[in-house]
Amino acid sequence: MKQQQQQQQQHPGGGADPWPHGAPLGGAPPGLGSWKRRVSLLPFLRFSLRDYGFCMATLLVFCLGSLFYQLGGGPPRFLLDLRQYLGNSTYLDDHGPPPSKVLPFPSQVVYNRVGKCGSRTVVLLLRILSEKHGFNLVTSDIHNKTRLTKNEQMELIKNISTAEQPYLFTRHVHFLNFSRFGGDQPVYINIIRDPVNRFLSNYFFRRFGDWRGEQNHMIRTPSMRQEERYLDINECILENYPECSNPRLFYIIPYFCGQHPRCREPGEWALERAKLNVNENFLLVGILEELEDVLLLLERFLPHYFKGVLSIYKDPEHRKLGNMTVTVKKTVPSPEAVQILYQRMRYEYEFYHYVKEQFHLLKRKFGLKSRVSHPPLRPQFFIPTPLETEEPIDDEEQDDAKWLEDIYKR
Repeated sequence: MKQQQQQQQQHPGGGADPWPHGAPLGGAPPGLGSWKRRVSLLPFLRFSLRDYGFCMATLLVFCLGSLFYQLGGGPPRFLLDLRQYLGNSTYLDDHGPPPSKVLPFPSQVVYNRVGKCGSRTVVLLLRILSEKHGFNLVTSDIHNKTRLTKNEQMELIKNISTAEQPYLFTRHVHFLNFSRFGGDQPVYINIIRDPVNRFLSNYFFRRFGDWRGEQNHMIRTPSMRQEERYLDINECILENYPECSNPRLFYIIPYFCGQHPRCREPGEWALERAKLNVNENFLLVGILEELEDVLLLLERFLPHYFKGVLSIYKDPEHRKLGNMTVTVKKTVPSPEAVQILYQRMRYEYEFYHYVKEQFHLLKRKFGLKSRVSHPPLRPQFFIPTPLETEEPIDDEEQDDAKWLEDIYKR
């Protein structure tokens, strides 16, 4: 009897253990006896109540951090700025010299301004803003070389990249791909306008200049013959003079297409490449006809460069100074001539309308309404408006002669 009791293992609950030789394959049902046996077999799983509390607290912090990460769309902003400032440094190399500070805003901005699209007005604003905000405004004295050789591209990119940051570089030049030559791609901005308006402004500016000086046009085009200078715009268009036909009319798209030779050929390839670059490399491409909204968006996107630009632009003294860049003696061509121009510039207009749609979409996201009405489309063409003004400086037309007389009296 005693021997039988020794062979029979007692269950903690008072009964005999149904598995005296160990649990069968597949595991035992949950029970205190089986739990004790597992703990005794795996002593390294033992932990105190304090350890258990620490693990649970760690898990709670992890869950809360994950929740905040998902709700906030990423880590807190100050962490991103801190990582940007520290770079890739670790504890081991933190005892060396401090890392160079990376500015928390675009420190390299390029404004490859399109000719006769209000760029002189914007550059005038930038000169005021650079003194006010302390950024480096880098301008170029080269105004008539937009297409560069490979070596010229490399040299220009090198000069731009080594400028003191933060900088804003501006020049009439077709889009440059910095990454192609191993450089950091800067932030691009630009402004375009109705293609026919731009062409007419350039046509008369080359001949007669602007209000800044009576001989301004002679300095820019000294070799132009008198019969060419006073060539009627309708004759130039209808008689298909080189200045009024392709490829001279294919002007805006190459500024966004780039330096590839095919960017100079009017066609779908250059058009699509220009659209692609607008989407991938340009922070903002504005419309001159809505310049105030362009300046407002630039102020929001790049406050370190454009903060307060709208108030400066609206200042009466600045408006008088800006009107000095208005082209003089500009006339309106006939509807027949405009129709021909529109047909010759169909790729330019497709690009212009694409940029305009993107710009209006961006405005809607910021709650801005388009105040400029769309010109009525006609069966074959439309006459772009306004044709009389160089830039939307004033809301109402004014007598230029009277304005100049008032200025000279002061």
